[in-house]
Amino acid sequence: MTPEHTALAGPEPIPLGELPALNALFSEAFSERYRRDGMTGVRVPPLNPPIWRYAIECAGQGAMLWRDAQGRIAAFNLAHVSGTEGWMGPLAVREELQGRGVGRRIVSAGVEHLRQSGCRTIGLETMPRTMENIGFYARLGFVPASMTITLTMEALGGDAEMPELLSDSGELARQDLVEECRALTDVVRKGSDYSREIQLTLRHAIGDLALLRDARGAITGFALFHHVPLVEGRSREEMRALKLVVADEADLPRLAALLRAQARRSGTLRVGVRMQGEYGSAFAALVAAGARVRWTDLRMVLASPVAADASRVGRGLVLSNWEI
Repeated sequence: MTPEHTALAGPEPIPLGELPALNALFSEAFSERYRRDGMTGVRVPPLNPPIWRYAIECAGQGAMLWRDAQGRIAAFNLAHVSGTEGWMGPLAVREELQGRGVGRRIVSAGVEHLRQSGCRTIGLETMPRTMENIGFYARLGFVPASMTITLTMEALGGDAEMPELLSDSGELARQDLVEECRALTDVVRKGSDYSREIQLTLRHAIGDLALLRDARGAITGFALFHHVPLVEGRSREEMRALKLVVADEADLPRLAALLRAQARRSGTLRVGVRMQGEYGSAFAALVAAGARVRWTDLRMVLASPVAADASRVGRGLVLSNWEI
């Protein structure tokens, strides 16, 4: 069957009532991807429903699905806007519909949404060993950017310094703090804005924001983290840092220590940080502090003359997770 004969309806918004079907497609499609790569024993489990609800609301109009002639979910794509930074994920096509042009259709819809939303950087992450995926995205205009390396650090106990959390403040103070974090991010990476992710994390009660201050009390860094299990039915094993910003890379070890202390306070065994390969010295600093390498992904971005607008500025650091 040729691509033009694959009749699908969509895109349409993702209804929360369809989470079980969405979760099933996610699990099946990603498990099949691992199988094709020779990892036959890997079964990708369903995601925790609160994580789906957060991701769908966070993507807003970028949360899209397509249906087949019987009304079943055929494919979906979550395209996220963080200021001028845009990324897609997760996205999947039902196994029997793959190879018919559906993937190109849903990626193109995500790209168009991100472009219309003013994103200057548009990207996604995929497994670096998956030549088929890399070739598919390359044909759509994406080019390799950097590796994203997942590092984990064990929780800290004892008399470790505890972080100041956004949830510790009243509603009005929170608004001011979120604005300070937005302004700091804009200084370090022009145009990126994680305010929506911060606000929705607290609204869904799935995590918090750890603040870093200097001796004068000014915010010099922050880390947005989720402590609820990523996988449905699992215990709290890993707290995940989704966004991490410091005005000076030298402050990263202290912020990492605060996250480790928060992991222990939240009853979590360890904290995970996804480090982009452009920050080689920061990667070395965390490894020297005991971090362990757990996983790698390849970041790909849509080739664009304005993509460099979101590049590194000065001595600061921005780690932005392009997964939920």
